[in-house]
Amino acid sequence: MGARLERTNELLQRVLAEVGKTPSTHAIFVDAGYVYAAAGLLVAGTEDRRSFDLDAEGIIEAFIDKARIIFADSRLLRVYWYDGARRRIHTPEQQLIAELPDVKVRLGNLNANNQQKGVDSLIRTDLESLARHRAISDAALVGGDEDLVSAVEAAQGYGARVHLWGIEASEGRNQAEPLLWEVDSQRTFDLDFYKPFVTRRPVTTYEHEGDPPPSRDQVRFIGAQIAATWLAERGRMAMGELLPGHPYLPGPVDQDLLIEAEKLLQRSLRGHSVLRRALRDGFWQHLQSNY
Repeated sequence: MGARLERTNELLQRVLAEVGKTPSTHAIFVDAGYVYAAAGLLVAGTEDRRSFDLDAEGIIEAFIDKARIIFADSRLLRVYWYDGARRRIHTPEQQLIAELPDVKVRLGNLNANNQQKGVDSLIRTDLESLARHRAISDAALVGGDEDLVSAVEAAQGYGARVHLWGIEASEGRNQAEPLLWEVDSQRTFDLDFYKPFVTRRPVTTYEHEGDPPPSRDQVRFIGAQIAATWLAERGRMAMGELLPGHPYLPGPVDQDLLIEAEKLLQRSLRGHSVLRRALRDGFWQHLQSNY
């Protein structure tokens, strides 16, 4: 009996020695929608992606460097970058991110209002799977949506620790309180951290002194032309989601309409409320005529 106990103790000591040699592993999970919105607002004063450029490669490297310091005795598994795209087809920017070393891009969908769909479930699936298979011991989560609480709980249920990283908010908070309560630790990075990676795009001015403004009929025609392109790209299902809101357009769709119209007209419509109404009228008329 004594010999058996001694043998068992030797085996346990070997196992513990091997476990001690095995490095901890961490991964970084980035909700790109949160980063664009919160960093854009903090640095450029806007959440509109078209108004600024984000150096995704630079910010990913900065996250990796932070993790290297925070998880000093751990190795990086990879960075997961979650974003939305039409029909889950990579944009050129997302393709470049996907080609970065140690980065995996996961895409949810974008609906007619340019809202991400399915991203939170992708984060939960990856977090839970990696924790269940003991592939990670720590997860750095860059996000703020309350829907991520279930992802945190799932990973913690398998023994992983989840650390929430955030972006400084000029006012209030940009992360849901239930998410803050659930995680194992919280860190917020400030303006100085994000400023090198966000650059506001120059405002293009189309006004030419002395040029007469376009007529309402011209602008209405442009609205219908843009609607035809919009419908061809997004399909009747997206149109069906939009129609119940008539006569109002969701903010992102309205902004896209305005920007595209200004490009075609080579003239700003800011401050021309009558022409902007004509633009929306033309957009709606085309959609309704195809319903």
